[in-house]
Amino acid sequence: MNPISRGLAALSERLTTPEPAAPTLAATIAARRRFFGNAAVDPETGAVSPDRVLVSWFGCASFAISLGGTVFLLDAWVPRGATSGYVPTTVAEVAALRPAAIFIGHGHFDHAADAGPIAQASGAVVYGTTEHCATVRGQVPDPRFDCVELGSADSSYGDRYDFELAPGVAVTAVRHVHSARTARDESPAGSDPVRPKPCPCDIREFPPSLAHAAHLARNIAAPEGGVLLYQFRTDRFTLTWHDSSGPLLDKAPEVLDVLRSLPASDVHVGAVQGFNQFTNGLRDPRSYIEALRPKVFVPNHHDNWLPVFTARGEAFRSPVEAELARIPEQARPRVRMLVDRDDYLAPGVLEFPLG
Repeated sequence: MNPISRGLAALSERLTTPEPAAPTLAATIAARRRFFGNAAVDPETGAVSPDRVLVSWFGCASFAISLGGTVFLLDAWVPRGATSGYVPTTVAEVAALRPAAIFIGHGHFDHAADAGPIAQASGAVVYGTTEHCATVRGQVPDPRFDCVELGSADSSYGDRYDFELAPGVAVTAVRHVHSARTARDESPAGSDPVRPKPCPCDIREFPPSLAHAAHLARNIAAPEGGVLLYQFRTDRFTLTWHDSSGPLLDKAPEVLDVLRSLPASDVHVGAVQGFNQFTNGLRDPRSYIEALRPKVFVPNHHDNWLPVFTARGEAFRSPVEAELARIPEQARPRVRMLVDRDDYLAPGVLEFPLG
């Protein structure tokens, strides 16, 4: 190794964020009350109310969920590197939630870069493809958590995996497609391009620390490893989430058939920002919505998680509303728009009765 490489390796090692320690009960109670609200969390045990569905956003496509009292994460990355402090939480605080599981939609840094340290500290079981598990295990020197492999990057589009997360909480994972630019769709299904103006403004207000920039540099080349959509069901509620919306109409229409076969969603949390927005607008997210038939749609992966390349969520409000207006009124979901930074860790913004 040459002197420059040794110097860079030493600097990266010095700037590595220490793994969070196993959280205390007090830390878990505090974290759960901050993410889910004081009224929803027992102040002595940290148990979360079993009669509500609580969804707390902590940036990009990452969410903390309490479904029937079971706490789990959808993706696991606290956005940082281009900024610091834009999302008001830390890896240690997310680990303190003591999630039972972490579900990885795909392996890119903005979705899975903190999954290993969080699982190591909290004891959460990670779910993802073979490649996701390899990436997450590689984030800590001595992984001591389970990772359940749901197919691989070579699995067929539309492959389905069914299992139980907790008593009364069923999960279905479906292999689908990452967002990708495709040729302009000139059919009636096509949509106009969406090009929100990038917002580098937040770098000035929340400049990145050296440690956070180093964390981003270490993880930025993480492989996709396949893409999974997840649906969570109790006997009274159905929640569906995906952290990328691919061009299914062009590349994998069979996935839409699988999504139509699933129970209709009470709440659908779906990615709206993607590579195809510059050619085909929000056509791809709409195809997921039409197949999943939700009552409520919550956009995600649309905030300013990478300033210069991304925009604030408010820039997507009008495009989302215009795209959904193309769905017949009787089938059109209500939109619960999330806007950064107001809706990060905002108890009550996404709260639903269980049944």
